Amino acid sequence: MPNSSSVQQPLNQAIVHQVLHNLRTGQLRKCKAMGFGDAELKAFQSPKYLSILMNSAVTWCEVKVNPEVVQRLIVQADRTEEQNRLIDRALRLGASTALISQLFGLTNQEIKHRRVVLDVPQRRGRWPILDAETERSLWHRWDYLSKENNVDIDDPMALLDVVILIAEEFANLPLADGSVVSLSQIWSTITGWADQGLL
Repeated sequence: MPNSSSVQQPLNQAIVHQVLHNLRTGQLRKCKAMGFGDAELKAFQSPKYLSILMNSAVTWCEVKVNPEVVQRLIVQADRTEEQNRLIDRALRLGASTALISQLFGLTNQEIKHRRVVLDVPQRRGRWPILDAETERSLWHRWDYLSKENNVDIDDPMALLDVVILIAEEFANLPLADGSVVSLSQIWSTITGWADQGLL
């Protein structure tokens, strides 16, 4: 069994590597923020002192966890994952590039890449206007779901949630020409009603 006094401390080594990187890249402030003064930073320029700091069996630094930041990063990761699922779901249901760009800030190239990965072709030209019967059915579903979910028409994400639900329902109701109602058609129709003051 090795002598505990000869065991190197990974944390010490990690800090040394980070300080050296910061010094090489001219990020002196980061070194100072870590707690080092001018005398300690000068020691990092000496191979002798550097070896002692790197190989010391005594831990000369400590980690302080900021639980609020950790939690915020976790929540952000979950939010990003959920947003990615929402974007993919919308694209599969016929969301246009313009709509995804407007709602999520993605570039045309990013959306094109997602379509390739999802095997969702890019539609050319405008979607046709819904016929009267389909629009009536859409009105009834929107009226019910928007009230059930207490949707604020001025909240794009809340609106998108309901539009996705409707698009999934209407995907099972093909039109006379065999096509299905797209998410973009539903979005355009509902926002059109809002612009006319009907909602």
